[in-house]
Amino acid sequence: MANLPVLTVSGLAKEIRLAAGPGVEAVGAGGDPERLTRLLDARTVPACRAVVSFGIAGGLDPALRPGDVVVATGIVSLAGRFACDPVLVAALARSLAGSGTRLVQADLAGADAAVLSVAEKADLHRASAAAAVDMESHVAAAFARRHGLPFAALRVVCDPAERALPAFAAAALTPEGDPDIRAVLGALLRGKARVGDLIRLGRDSSAAFAALARCRRALGPGLGLPSGA
Repeated sequence: MANLPVLTVSGLAKEIRLAAGPGVEAVGAGGDPERLTRLLDARTVPACRAVVSFGIAGGLDPALRPGDVVVATGIVSLAGRFACDPVLVAALARSLAGSGTRLVQADLAGADAAVLSVAEKADLHRASAAAAVDMESHVAAAFARRHGLPFAALRVVCDPAERALPAFAAAALTPEGDPDIRAVLGALLRGKARVGDLIRLGRDSSAAFAALARCRRALGPGLGLPSGA
């Protein structure tokens, strides 16, 4: 097991590129939970020693700002709650203590569709008490449980709880998880997106990815996780 990589599971191509490195195999499915499920199900032999959900997330807790880091204690979804491995949680938190990011330990919510509006975020926060939401953590946690593997999640807040995502955002990705520039321009031309919204989203994304990059540098090979994991 010690020679096997840590498997990171993400949605966006930029997240995958950041996660990849020595001792890490990074996979993703372009923000599509169903496609991600199929991709992971195809791994009849998991060929990894631990699973980590890695990337950005939408804020649910109003106290969290873009760039704040959530090391998950568990994942709450329609399938129930998946507890994160306490050894991995402690290792991640220890490695990130000097990364220059604000870090909280709390549950994450896993969703099969993008949570776009402020009202949806507030409802999900009340129902789950989760700090943030993403579309991969619950899929990755279920895969880890099926194979008896330790699981953890590291997510950085992008859009805060009081900020809605533009309605087109969920569809403005290529299948590989890169921004679909044609879809963005089309949304602008059709009046489905406003320049101000895109500027705010760009600012939030920059803060989130800068923090995610700092986290990745602080974690190092194998995400700094113990070889016994």
